[in-house]
Amino acid sequence: MADDRKLILFIAMSLDGFIADSNENLDFLKLVEQEGQDYGYSDLLNKVDAIIIGRKTYEKVLSMGVEYSHDEKEIYIITHTKRPASGNIEFYTGELTDLVSNLKGRQGKNIFCDGGAEIVNELLKNKLIDELIISVIPILLGDGVKLFKPGQPKQPLELLSAKQFDKGLVQLHYIRAEK
Repeated sequence: MADDRKLILFIAMSLDGFIADSNENLDFLKLVEQEGQDYGYSDLLNKVDAIIIGRKTYEKVLSMGVEYSHDEKEIYIITHTKRPASGNIEFYTGELTDLVSNLKGRQGKNIFCDGGAEIVNELLKNKLIDELIISVIPILLGDGVKLFKPGQPKQPLELLSAKQFDKGLVQLHYIRAEK
């Protein structure tokens, strides 16, 4: 059913709430790299058929030498600059809330939000994120790109699980307690 389709945020942050350091660097994620461990990323990808990602996050991933290729998924890069689609990647310049409403209204698997902070906060402001899977990296960055910006509406959450991993990463899985 289309109304069962959920928007899932799957993201990593430092213990003090930053998704990148003050230079927009993601090197702190290397602290928890472990051969054969993807912290549930593959499982998540099997449960989604659409991905929403901000342009800056997308370009950062590409600059790290990571190929952002999920051929069987619809990928929406949220941007202000019109660009032609490239395969399964659409550079979306419309209203984010309209995109999410449209996707949730269609049949399909869940929708994965891959960041960044501006996208996440716009979705939270409009209460569009149904599940939050947040991997907390054991480091205090002190400054950088904050995941949660001030001014969000109160949103009670229900903890589904908390998992601890060998490298000190703790993964918290919440659902929105109110609809």
